[in-house]
Amino acid sequence: MGKVKILVVEDELIIADNICDTLIDLGYNALEPAINYTEAIATIEKEKPDIAILDIQLSGKKTGIDIAKKIIESYNFPFIFLTSNSDQFTLNQAKEVRPPAYLIKPFSKEELYTSIEIALHNFSKKIGEVNTQNLIIKDALFVKDKGCYTKIQFTNILYLKSAHVYIEIMLRNKQKIVVRTSLNEILNKLNTYFVRIHRSYIINTKYLNQLSQTSLQIADVEIPIGKKYKENVLNKINVI
Repeated sequence: MGKVKILVVEDELIIADNICDTLIDLGYNALEPAINYTEAIATIEKEKPDIAILDIQLSGKKTGIDIAKKIIESYNFPFIFLTSNSDQFTLNQAKEVRPPAYLIKPFSKEELYTSIEIALHNFSKKIGEVNTQNLIIKDALFVKDKGCYTKIQFTNILYLKSAHVYIEIMLRNKQKIVVRTSLNEILNKLNTYFVRIHRSYIINTKYLNQLSQTSLQIADVEIPIGKKYKENVLNKINVI
């Protein structure tokens, strides 16, 4: 899985470049910064960032809050507000769009990293919430891709692998689908055939062919099994 892709919207170019350099040092993929609403939306359309850092006060009529509202309305990904103003009026404006994080200039490298990781985690947790009692289709996931939701039958899933803030869903036809969530959250959406066997893996036991001391085989793929998960797997299969 690629690095987390971050868009910085800041009309002071020196500050924008410094933020981008810090993001790169932290291991993120920093996109070319945008300086106003129009550039920001164009970059979002083209690059599809995972998260945005938005300066509230921008040159032009539209502010970072306007960008945040557009993100909520049309793109659905997390954002962080950035400002040098901490007055009550600015805070009240920002609160209207419920930002997951709010950074006051100047901020440290550690504060930037923490804000990004918390925003990504909280967003993945939010989109992972579901009321199972209201579900009509209980044997499939619907995964968003390019504005549409694609149905994935549980019977077509071999296993799921954690990759930073993403999950790779490996299908029987060798296709890989990537979603932003956690193993714990996605496990709650799956049926009882799916079992956590490692801190980084969930398997579909329908396709469990072989089990050894340190690994198991799903179809033709060997996957490690964690010691603390092995007993749970054994309890779910017939062993002679």
